[in-house]
Amino acid sequence: MKRRLVAGIAVCAAVATAAWTTSPAAVFAPLERIAGAPIMFGIALVALAAFRPFLALPTTLLAVGVGYGYGWSGVPLGIALLTLTAIPPYVLSRVGWRGTSGRLVRTGERVVDLTGGTRAVVASRFLPLPSDVVSVGAGVSRVDLRPFLLGTAIGETPWVVAGVAVGVSADHLLAGDISVLDPTLFVGMIGVAALLLAGPCYRTYTGRSKRSMGPL
Repeated sequence: MKRRLVAGIAVCAAVATAAWTTSPAAVFAPLERIAGAPIMFGIALVALAAFRPFLALPTTLLAVGVGYGYGWSGVPLGIALLTLTAIPPYVLSRVGWRGTSGRLVRTGERVVDLTGGTRAVVASRFLPLPSDVVSVGAGVSRVDLRPFLLGTAIGETPWVVAGVAVGVSADHLLAGDISVLDPTLFVGMIGVAALLLAGPCYRTYTGRSKRSMGPL
């Protein structure tokens, strides 16, 4: 247990260091030079998606890059990239927490049992939470790979569309700025997430109430 704690602290320190020393502008500046070569640009984005979790960069930057290089036609690619980049933290957390049964694991498993793996991931992705936090939570909660990938693809779609909309404007990308995302998007996605979770939670609550009352 102590070794796992030390390893976790080391990983967090490495990620924090990468976050402090890596800026969005620094990452995308080299991409500008190959934007005129669609194949090379796509390969570079795939490589960035694979290593992004270790650089502690926001996933939306991938969608911004797709919008910059391919415009609106790149939305499917953006969805694929955001799904790909979610796999490393999911796998690492699932392997790292294998065989454990702490309170965090039990709580996550109860939520997944309550809502279903796909719905739980979709609702979590709709919330304005860091993507890697959701991926780690899914791994800790032992969500199976297929529901995780499907839920990620669905849940990340609105953020991909928003990122592509920003990336279509080259000025925002080169400045490393994604702050132009409309705040109403966040409010709307939170509302959708609440609706996705409301039904299962209500059915579970009413079921428990009926059992606690017993036969009349």
